[in-house]
This record gives sequence, structure tokens and C-alpha cells, in this order.
Amino acid sequence: MAVSEGRLPPGATLPPVREVAAMAGVSPGTAAAAYRLLRERGVIETAGRRGTRVRARPATMLREEIRVEVPPGVRDLSQGNPDARLLPPLHDALAAAARAHEERPAMYGTGDDDELLALAGAGLRADGVPSGPLAVTSGTLDAVERVLAGHLRPGDAIAVEDPGWTALLDLVAVLGLRPVPVRVDDDGPVPDELGRALRGGVRAVVVTARAQNPTGAAVTSARAVELRAVLGSYPEVLLIEDDHGAGFVDVPLHPLAGATARWVLLRSTAKAFGPDLRLALVTGDPVTLGRLRGRQRLAAGWVSHLLQRTVAYLWRTHAVDPTAVAASYGRRRDGLVGALGRRGIAAHGRSGLNVWIPVADESTAITRLLARGWACAPGARNRVAAPPALRLTVSTLEVEELEPLADALAAALMPVGGVGGTGECGTGECGRELRWKGA
Repeated sequence: MAVSEGRLPPGATLPPVREVAAMAGVSPGTAAAAYRLLRERGVIETAGRRGTRVRARPATMLREEIRVEVPPGVRDLSQGNPDARLLPPLHDALAAAARAHEERPAMYGTGDDDELLALAGAGLRADGVPSGPLAVTSGTLDAVERVLAGHLRPGDAIAVEDPGWTALLDLVAVLGLRPVPVRVDDDGPVPDELGRALRGGVRAVVVTARAQNPTGAAVTSARAVELRAVLGSYPEVLLIEDDHGAGFVDVPLHPLAGATARWVLLRSTAKAFGPDLRLALVTGDPVTLGRLRGRQRLAAGWVSHLLQRTVAYLWRTHAVDPTAVAASYGRRRDGLVGALGRRGIAAHGRSGLNVWIPVADESTAITRLLARGWACAPGARNRVAAPPALRLTVSTLEVEELEPLADALAAALMPVGGVGGTGECGTGECGRELRWKGA
């Protein structure tokens, strides 16, 4: 009642259970049960040594809505999409799926497509992922939401990469979970940082295996050994491993799967086959997969078998050459990182579609870059405690654009008052207010 009436605002600390019991004239067990019910309903949260407090209201604006207004004529590198020219044609795949539907239409109670599961299982085993049951979901985030909702409750702490995937950070907020940032370098999550988060009581950990968004980090063999050792001391923690880079990256998978008793590994087809083919293959331990399937049956029920058969056809016929696709993205990504390095600008992008560029001030850098005809994504979308940065998606860049873009970035990141710091930005063009969509 005090919370709903506003007498206990968000963030207000609540007294210990025994003190509440004495105040209300009830047993400590009754008071503890009341606190437990409030936690389950997302009204309060337990924050370790900081005690129990009223949970903050969900944010009214999601990180996904933080983006730059791109004026006409400006080259937009902010979207994070794959290159449409590298996506496979779908005519034959859709026709094959339609023929299979006519021969054996999927009805209520039909299981996931056998061919798709067989192809996915073979690929996972080839990459060293432990054997486990398989499930099909409507993309990575769909699977992550169901897994988290089946294991965690509002107020629970979860270790997230920082910087990390915008949609995941939004999901964590919506579920009422408490994000604990884990610093990421080019080799993936930093082991000491993960250890700190685990000692602090996180109940789940999310790791991107390769093509990390936004930094392009990829977990190396040596880093995987370190991370598995850290995770092995906390077998009860839920491990969620995102391998959305399968099919369009050229670095091998070094899985962490199996380092804890509860784990899942997810593979999405969105980047390799196209975002509208929203499908992910999920494997994990039997308990975690069972909970995922149970929640799926109570909601969407299943993923369209037309979609499943389409993806199975694309895999079976090798419709995408992952080596060629990875090489194409690599030429643009490595080319930009190299061009920036020659200008004294540090940038990150070991794998995937993006380049991450640390900056002193995001708004100033983005405004200056817009004035030079280029748009990028603000790092604020991806950061929890990490310092400011810009994210540039390289998937649509042409090789001949790399040097002009690097020149524009060098000018945009030049300190105010530095050599050349007047000129174009001294006209006032770069001093205009930066407008954020959704702000």
C-alpha cells in the first residue's frame, strides 16, 4: 500500500524482516513470506549488502530508441544491418518449403522440423558444443527472454557485457533484472571482471562468442579456458552464450557451454540469411531447455514450419558461402580499423559487422561527423559503465569510401582548438544541437 500510494518511492530502503515483523506484530516467517511475494511481483528487489528496496520503475524509453536523426544526403552507418547483396535468394527455398507444406502440412502438435534439427545438431557438434536437446525460437532475443523468465525473478543480478547488445540491455530492464557490467576487450569478457560479478552474486551470465555487438570481440581459445575456469567455480549460475555470428564470421567458435550445470547456446540465422528470417537454434542442458519449451508452448507455441523448412533448405544447399561473406565484411572492417590506426585513432573490430571507436564526447563527435556527411550510432545505446564511443556498421561500406570516412572521423575527433579545429566546425555547423530520436 505504501508503495502504490507513493509513500515509499522507487529506491527507498526497506527495514529488515525481523524489524518489519515486530512493527506489524506478525512472525518473522510471515514477514519473510510477504517480502518474497513482493519480490516475485517485481515490487521490491534485494541488492546484496544494500538490503531490500523498492524497485525502480521501468524506463519509459528503451535504448533502441536512442538514435541519431539522419538528414537527407548523409551516409547512414548506424543501422547494424547486414549487406543485402550478401544475403541468399529465397525463391527456391520458399518454393521447397511450400512443396513440403503441401505434402505434409504442419498442424497443432507437430514437432520442430527434423531436417533443421539434424543440420543444426551436426553443426554444433562440429564446433565442439556439448550434446543436448534442441529447440527452435523466433530469434535470439525470444530465446533469451524465455530462458531468463524461467530462471530469474525481478531484482536478480545478471552479468552483461559492457559495452553490450542494446536489445539485451533493454530486455534486462523490462524484466526488472539488475545488470552487472563486465568489461569486454577484443578477446571477449575480461576474466577478472567476470569473477568480480560472480562473487557479487549474479545469477546469470550472458556472453557473446564472436561478432560481439558493438565491439566485434571474439572469444579466443586462451580466453575460453580462462572463462571456463572462472565459471566452473559457480556451477549453479545460468550461462547464456550467444553465437549469432555463425555463418558470417571467419573466426572459430570456442564454446563455454557446459562450464556450468545450467546453460544454453543460441545460433541465429538473421545476419547470414536476413533479419526477416527470424529464427534461432537453441541447445542446452535438459532442465533449461525444458523450461524454455514450456514457456514457448504457453505463448507462441512454435516457430512457423514454413520458416523452419526454408532455413533448412538454405543450410542443406549451402546457399551462403560463410568464408566469402566473412571475407567481404572483413575487408571493410579491417580496412576501416587500419585507416583509422594510420591517423592515430584506436578502434576495435575483430569480427562481425561493426567498428567501435572510443571518443571523449559522443554528442560532439556525432554532430561533427554529421556535418561531414556521415552518421553513426551513439555508444550510449550499448554502454552501462563503459566510457563514450561510437559504433559504425561497415556492412554497406565500399572500399573506396574507407579513406574519406577515416578522414572525416579524424576531423570529427580532433580536440577543440587543435590544428584544423576551426575550419568547417568553426563555422557553427558542428555546434548545432544534436537531436536524439525518442529523447
